[in-house]
Amino acid sequence: MSNLATGEFQVVNAKIITPSGVLKNGSIRVKAGIITAIGNGTDSPVHSDIETIDANGSWVIPGFIDVHVHGGAGHDFMDAGTEGLAAITKFHASHGTTRMLATTLTASRDDLTAAIDRVSSFMSTSMPYAQIIGVHLEGPFVNVKWKGAQNPAYILPPQIEWLEDWVARFPGIIKIQTLAPETEGALDYIEKLALNGIVPSCGHTDATYEQIIAAADRGLRHAVHTFNAMTPLHHRQPGTVGAVLTDDRIIGEVIADGHHVHPAGIKLLTKAKGTNNVILVTDAMAAAGMPDGDYDIGGLPVHMSCGVARLKEGGSLAGSTLTMISAVQYLVREIGVTLEEASRMASANPARQLGIDDVTGTLEAGKAADFLLLDSSLELQTIWVGGRKLTD
Repeated sequence: MSNLATGEFQVVNAKIITPSGVLKNGSIRVKAGIITAIGNGTDSPVHSDIETIDANGSWVIPGFIDVHVHGGAGHDFMDAGTEGLAAITKFHASHGTTRMLATTLTASRDDLTAAIDRVSSFMSTSMPYAQIIGVHLEGPFVNVKWKGAQNPAYILPPQIEWLEDWVARFPGIIKIQTLAPETEGALDYIEKLALNGIVPSCGHTDATYEQIIAAADRGLRHAVHTFNAMTPLHHRQPGTVGAVLTDDRIIGEVIADGHHVHPAGIKLLTKAKGTNNVILVTDAMAAAGMPDGDYDIGGLPVHMSCGVARLKEGGSLAGSTLTMISAVQYLVREIGVTLEEASRMASANPARQLGIDDVTGTLEAGKAADFLLLDSSLELQTIWVGGRKLTD
């Protein structure tokens, strides 16, 4: 079922971020959920016969695409039913996410299969909020040494039989899988992922620099939450971080919440990779949007205090409570990137990594009308998903 709006409207007098730069006096016209025209005021004249929204000089930017998000509003993708999935997508849509990957955790084969099945079924409905466009499997084929908030009871080496079953039962649903490339059978598994059009990703890994490069030779091209749960950078042993920073085949995620990575680390990542090769993610868990208190992630007890979620046992960070708009604001205000660069990391880059940049991720005629209106302080004013204005 389609989520596209059928009406026609235009937003005028806006600063619009496009692939070719910022249109200072821009207008964007939409019909049937698709951008039909975009340009400066003189290039894209106002049509008085359709609904017109005056942006009063505010920003219009692409909707955010979150490729690593576990849940929110009290629900987790691992066990959420229809109501829970709607609640997660509604919460993140209210913070600017227009498309997302439902991200799993390390769990049993049966539980993972059930989660993929529920998400796949939900994707066939008319999703009223942020669009779930697939699944990101984080685990279970990770390294227990860097388990973080992954449940160690279910960590095991890569199982190609599982992948073959998932691909056969849920064609096109799995978009990314994160694993530890140094584990037994991982290189063959990475190659199998790539052959099936799934982005192979490293994370929760004890891999050396050389092992990551070998994995990239087999198809690895993504790193989850760079710096977190992976071998760190050392000048004689570059580790996973060193490989991610220096290999242009690998796009690195980052959680820009002020807790997971020091600002200098984020600056290092963006300078080393360039803002074309970094993807902004939330890694948000069920506690996102909820009050401080006790929660659960992958069967492990978590306590959230002042918005920071940590495992009760060991104190490791357990996902985040971040939203995409807060992450973009952090990049601009604390890291010093431009809004154009932050937008690229939050929208264009994930779209390119997922192979959907022909339909979304940037504002161009012919693409989906997934975009946001931000005021001069970068506060969200309006969200459109498929040309449909979201309201409370």
